[in-house]
Amino acid sequence: MRIATTVFLTDRTVTPVRLARALEERGFSGLYLPEHTHIPVCRATAAPMGGELPEEYGRTLDPFVALGQAAAVTERLHLGTGITLVAQHDPIGLAKQAATLDHLSGGRVTLGIGYGWNVEEAADHGVEWRTRRERVRDHMALMRALWAPLPTGHEGPYASVRPSSAHPKPVQAPRELAPGQPLYGPRTLIGGSAGPKLFAAIADHADGWLPIGGRGLTESVPVLRRSWEAAGRDPKTLQVVPYAVQPTPGKMGHYAELGLEEVVLQLPSAPEEEVLRVLDGFAQYL
Repeated sequence: MRIATTVFLTDRTVTPVRLARALEERGFSGLYLPEHTHIPVCRATAAPMGGELPEEYGRTLDPFVALGQAAAVTERLHLGTGITLVAQHDPIGLAKQAATLDHLSGGRVTLGIGYGWNVEEAADHGVEWRTRRERVRDHMALMRALWAPLPTGHEGPYASVRPSSAHPKPVQAPRELAPGQPLYGPRTLIGGSAGPKLFAAIADHADGWLPIGGRGLTESVPVLRRSWEAAGRDPKTLQVVPYAVQPTPGKMGHYAELGLEEVVLQLPSAPEEEVLRVLDGFAQYL
């Protein structure tokens, strides 16, 4: 398995440059970064892990800027978002950001996307909570239109664009959604909890699943595979990447038995010395 990492990089942690160099030197496969534009201090939304929301959520670096720094000082390290809150972006601008990073890195980008959990953060971006899933699908369709090799327009309920010249294009080759129906853009994984809505979305417009924590995969992966095949997708192409995992030998062995090819381990949001100490402890899984 390829062993990648994720971390909340902030203005108080190890820098993207120092971490990216350390990861590539040690043989780790990738770096995934989360996204929050801001965290409203007055909110009704509970923290996803329960209790008080850790400080790093409100201090995260912009993932595309940070990954751009990481791309500039590495040659092999894969660069991912985990996750990009697509509904909170202008999709025309986001398409340009993702394509530029993929172009400059030589095709090393994974676009992890999702629907978010913070109602107040989304509301400040003008996102109506009940429509966020449909908005993400529409935004992704627009982005793929801009990533297409020929000028292609998109008109949807939440976003539209005329057929346009839009470069650079992502480096990664298109995949097949169905015979004659290409999927343009960087590798795209959707994060979220197992369920019929999520699995239908993955089969509809993504390359696979980014299950946070990696629990319950023995039961959920076969269900996702059935949804994937029912949508006419090639069963060999489905990718499941457990995300933000606290590893143990047993857990990692279980993922290998399931045939998973990549795991993303959670690093602490901390200064360089502590992050590198934990990273060196993860070396046993390489």
